[in-house]
Amino acid sequence: MWNYEKRLQYPVKITKTNPKIAQIILTQYGGPDGELGASMRYLSQRYTMPYKEVTGILTDIGTEELAHLEMICAIVHQLTRDLTPEQLKESGFDQYYVDHTLALWPQAASGTPWSATTFQSKGDPITDLHEDLAAEQKARTTYDNILRLVKDPEVCDPIRFLREREIVHYQRFGESLRIIQDHLDSKNFYAINPEFDLKS
Repeated sequence: MWNYEKRLQYPVKITKTNPKIAQIILTQYGGPDGELGASMRYLSQRYTMPYKEVTGILTDIGTEELAHLEMICAIVHQLTRDLTPEQLKESGFDQYYVDHTLALWPQAASGTPWSATTFQSKGDPITDLHEDLAAEQKARTTYDNILRLVKDPEVCDPIRFLREREIVHYQRFGESLRIIQDHLDSKNFYAINPEFDLKS
């Protein structure tokens, strides 16, 4: 059960529209390493984690990723609100506009729609946590790339916050992996899979 606070995790206050920047930022909504996939990944994986502490970490981070999704949507909305048809055409945002007007829709910067195929939930704790560690690094790299391309301080400020959270999540998943490795047993097939490794 979640309690929703009607505020962003970190403030987003963008005063100038810029649809070109919005097209780039949109990838962290529905791109292959974006916040939508991250939240779905962790909230799905938590059910098959054998240790409550790690389940709690997945729930915490999965929930926080939903907050990050909300921030990305706020950034894109503020960058695109009240655009004129001329601005849409000039920026190349007109193709998105034709399909979605200025509503938020999950896609990558390339225009590729979001897909659940961008994440895995395998049910093996070691496998899933390595997926999670890699996902956080890929998201951090995407934020690095955004910061290389975007120089507007009003946009860069919340993007830097989101980048920092990816680093924290990576560290927490590292802790989770150590917890799992400290408790290797028959529930954790990385140590031994009785079905394959024990001879009858």
